[in-house]
Amino acid sequence: MGQSTKIQEASPKEPKEKAGLLKKVWLFVKAQAKKFDNAVDGAASFFFKNYGKTRFMIAMSKKAQYLGLERLFEKGPKAFAYFFLFYLVRDTILYIIIPIYFAKWTSGN
Repeated sequence: MGQSTKIQEASPKEPKEKAGLLKKVWLFVKAQAKKFDNAVDGAASFFFKNYGKTRFMIAMSKKAQYLGLERLFEKGPKAFAYFFLFYLVRDTILYIIIPIYFAKWTSGN
C-alpha cells in the first residue's frame, strides 16, 4: 500500500501539433472559400445563408406574400412558373434526395 503509482502522461506536444495542423488546414480551406465567394461577388455566402434560395426566389416569395399567388401569376406567368420550378427542384434535393442518400450511406446497405 505504501507504493505510489505514476500515471504516464502523454506527450504534451502531440495534441498541440494535431490542433495546429487542423487549424492550419481550416484556415486554408476558409481562405479558399472566401476567395471563391469574392470571385462570385458574394453569391456563394448568400446562397448558404438563405438555405439555397436565390435572390429571385426571395423576391418572388415576398411578392407572393403581399400579392397572393393568383395575382402573382397574373403579373407574370413565366416568372411564376420558374419560381415554383426552382422551389420544386431545391426542395426535392434538400428534403428527398439528400436524406435518402444519407440514410443509405449510414445504414451500410
